[in-house]
Amino acid sequence: MISRHRRATVATLLTLALSAPLFATLAASANAAQAAPQVPYSSGLELPSPAGPYPVGGRTLHLVDRNRTDPWVPAAGNRELMVTVSYPARSASGLPAAYMTDEEAQLLLEARGLGGVVPSETVAGARTHAYVGARPAPGRFPLVLLSPGFSMPRTILTSLADDLASRGYVVASVDHAYESVGTAFPGGRMLTCVACERVDTEEEQAVVVRVRAKDMSFVISELTSGRQAGALSHVIDPSRIGIGGHSIGGATAAATMAADRRVRAGVDLDGNFFLYPAAARLGGRPFMMLGAESTHSPSSPTTDWPEAWKHLKGWKRWLTVAGAEHFSFTDLPYLAGQLGLSDPAIPLSGERGWRITRDYVSAFFDLHLRDISQPLLNGPTATHPEVAFQQP
Repeated sequence: MISRHRRATVATLLTLALSAPLFATLAASANAAQAAPQVPYSSGLELPSPAGPYPVGGRTLHLVDRNRTDPWVPAAGNRELMVTVSYPARSASGLPAAYMTDEEAQLLLEARGLGGVVPSETVAGARTHAYVGARPAPGRFPLVLLSPGFSMPRTILTSLADDLASRGYVVASVDHAYESVGTAFPGGRMLTCVACERVDTEEEQAVVVRVRAKDMSFVISELTSGRQAGALSHVIDPSRIGIGGHSIGGATAAATMAADRRVRAGVDLDGNFFLYPAAARLGGRPFMMLGAESTHSPSSPTTDWPEAWKHLKGWKRWLTVAGAEHFSFTDLPYLAGQLGLSDPAIPLSGERGWRITRDYVSAFFDLHLRDISQPLLNGPTATHPEVAFQQP
């Protein structure tokens, strides 16, 4: 039986995933835009520039797990995934990678009540900093996997993926079939969020996490030893694998580590765990939780981080960010700011949220996958005053 607290937790996180403050602001701004159509939206959206020394290459893979049937649409057959692989490149050559397709952007906007207001081509055409098919840089690099929040496409973690790639990581951002508002698959198929219609209780959320954990282990196997990865498999160091995710993707990070010993370190960006005691099965492997102070402080009634914290036995951090909201750890507030749609009720700007996410996530993986000392993770710092180190 689900406790009253757990029901509240599930309801709260579903609300965050489907109607976060950012999109409430966009909807309000939509009305203003309709009243004043003479003010056009900018067509020059651009993601933040990566901070590392490498140019970034990008490839998109369609992976099919022939040992599993899709849990949401069994009639569809085998479980399918779309994976964007960002990696260190020899040079910035080739075509710039697209952010998303027009149809994916349109479905995302329609789901938020913005269809016909913000042009889909404006969002789809946001400039990224990766180059399609660029030759990988020489060497072998750690692998980091990223899983998005429930109903969200993998593309909203593009800035983080490309920044990590520029620092010397191969990064696999994964779209899980039928779990986003719209993801393009081969053959002209647009798979929408069938799972959104079937997930309500905590037990059902746990099903999502278990399925995704299997997805991520499959992706690891394909990238390190499968045929579809091609030359990319030769630049991945299979002894240095990390994982991260936003919202339920953060729960996926912990669950994947619990089930797959190949993963050495994990990051949860503002997501509850849902699976108990997933944190207890990580052994001594490092894990970091980075979330909004409003929802993941020790006193928050909607977080399950205190219970997870008790079970984490290795290196661990519980960091909260003052002024952040659920999507502050993704591309969305950064892009909204360029559209003039930032929510004045959210103190943390999209640009600042991006920098905090970038700095702490890259520091975590640099420390635990590359053995590079990171003073940023030792305690509060004047350069990042919004970030509190929780010690419950």
